[in-house]
Parts: sequence; structure tokens; C-alpha cells
Amino acid sequence: MRKLLDAAALEFGERGFHEASISAITRRAGTALGSFYTYFDSKDAVFRALVKDMSAQVASHAGEAVRAETGAFEIERAALHTFLDFAREHKEIYRIIDEAEFVDPAVFREHYETTAARILDRLRKGEAEGELREGMEEAHAWALMGMNVFLGLRYSVWSKNCDAERIAKLANTMLRDGIGRKTGGEEGP
Repeated sequence: MRKLLDAAALEFGERGFHEASISAITRRAGTALGSFYTYFDSKDAVFRALVKDMSAQVASHAGEAVRAETGAFEIERAALHTFLDFAREHKEIYRIIDEAEFVDPAVFREHYETTAARILDRLRKGEAEGELREGMEEAHAWALMGMNVFLGLRYSVWSKNCDAERIAKLANTMLRDGIGRKTGGEEGP
């Protein structure tokens, strides 16, 4: 199944959902057409599975990267750095996720809602540990996710030379200044 999902990522990434074909996916995977139908019953099914798989890969890579970090800001820096690296290696993720909005709106929404929930959990942990301001809400997670998505598009997809560490540090400075707990007892708005 892994070979089929990897081949589907390349096919959908290059050709788009409507132009991609099951036979092209199996050719790329080096498998027989019948093997495809062992795992998936249609092009729509492999596309849905691919979106879920890519979402899980991003979560897994970010999870591994942040496991060693302890502070809220270092966790977010590591998560963004890892996402930028992942997006540079898998540029097709942007086309595939964007097309999911029209091919399968439910899986598109699930991708973003699940990602936002993971970010919100991290933010609330940082709040509980006193590193982030009180009142971390879902909107904070969506804003952070939006920043990460567009930084990935600009610096991992559109740029040939992404310095992921530099971009992650710049974004981290914005976070510290925006939602970090102020020193000297001063809370922001």
C-alpha cells in the first residue's frame, strides 16, 4: 500500500486529481492494476487515503521533532522547522491538500481541524506551564497554523533555497512578542 500512496502523491501532485489516473498510479508504483483494487476501490478512495496519510506524516514528523524540546516556543520552532523541511521534500502536499477542498471537503476539513487541535494542545500546555499568556483559544491555533502553511508555501514550495531554521526562528520571535507571557507582571491585550 505504501508504494501506491507514494505513487499517488506524485501523480496527484504533478497532474492534479482530475487528470491523474489509476493506471498511471500503478505504473509509478510498479504494481499491477489488480493490486490497486486490493487496497482502494476508486481514485477518490486513494485520494482520501493520501490526504489522511500526508496529514499523519506531517503530524508524525512534527511529533518526533518536538519530543526532545521542553519549552513552548522551542516546541513551535521545531514543529515549524520540521514542517518546512517536510514541505520542501513533498511540495505536492500543497496541491493535494488544496484540491481536497473540492474533491472531498470532509477530508480537507478533517486535515485542518486535526492539525489545529494538535497545535491548540501544545499552546494550552505552554499556557499551563506559564510560558504563554492565559486564554489560549482555538483561534490562536488556527492563526499559528495559517502562518505555518503560508511560510511553507513561500519558503519551501516557491523557493529553491529555504533556510528552514532561519524562518522558524523569525516566526518564533513573532510568537514570543505576540503570545508570550510578558515579564514584569505586564500582560498584553
